Amino acid sequence: MASNNQGNQGGKSNRGFASMDPQRQREIASEGGRAAHEKGTAHEFTSEEAREAGRKGGMARSANRRNAMSQGGSSGSHASDNSGGNSGGNHQ
Repeated sequence: MASNNQGNQGGKSNRGFASMDPQRQREIASEGGRAAHEKGTAHEFTSEEAREAGRKGGMARSANRRNAMSQGGSSGSHASDNSGGNSGGNHQ
């Protein structure tokens, strides 16, 4: 059976933003940022807004780690990732 991804190695797609050269990704993202500023729709965080966003992110991350640990998983796993079996974590 012939593959639809001819010349494609490793199962990765050769299409889309993520497959582009990192330098080209930066160029495209930069163009978008400039366009948003010109249009007036870009949001610039004040130091207070940035501080609050960082605090909220830290609180959410901390809560996720506590939940994973209380369910016997490692700090890098999520409760929904465990399909009911023992995945080799420290269960007591």
